[in-house]
Amino acid sequence: MPKSDEFDRQLEFLRLFAAHEAAVRVFLRAILPSRNDADEAFQLTMITLWEKFEEYDASRDFKPWAFGIAKYKALGLLRDRQRERLVFGDVLADRLAEDAIAAEDRYLTQQEALDGCLRNLSAPLRELVLRAYTKGTRIDELAEGLGQTPMTLYKKLQRIRRTLLDCVRQTMKEAR
Repeated sequence: MPKSDEFDRQLEFLRLFAAHEAAVRVFLRAILPSRNDADEAFQLTMITLWEKFEEYDASRDFKPWAFGIAKYKALGLLRDRQRERLVFGDVLADRLAEDAIAAEDRYLTQQEALDGCLRNLSAPLRELVLRAYTKGTRIDELAEGLGQTPMTLYKKLQRIRRTLLDCVRQTMKEAR
């Protein structure tokens, strides 16, 4: 393969892998009993995805292909661990894998719905929500900066959360 084609293929792998890395990690964490096992299976999965990328059919979705490889790596790790201690059986691991796929799809749908509902909020309310739920934000300091009491701000955020929850539920209902 010419160097340009090889480089393009490497870039394509990195793009696809980066887009689905978090989903693969969540998938493995749902199947395996410990974070260390999930991390080990993730490393094995990443290596195998790279080694087998030439076999990947670009006309198909990358995530199911990656999940399939991750599932077999997790099952292999579980079989290895069975010699060490009592662990999940293959049937349970398969069921957990199926549940993890469904949960991940549901999570993405909910996330998309929430993003849409946030966009529907007025700009000041959207900004307030984003500020309030930014890591490290203290509600008392935010309330003081807005000239409100913390309790007033909590109640306002509670009303916004309720509005967002209703919007997400309605969007999910319409999507079915």
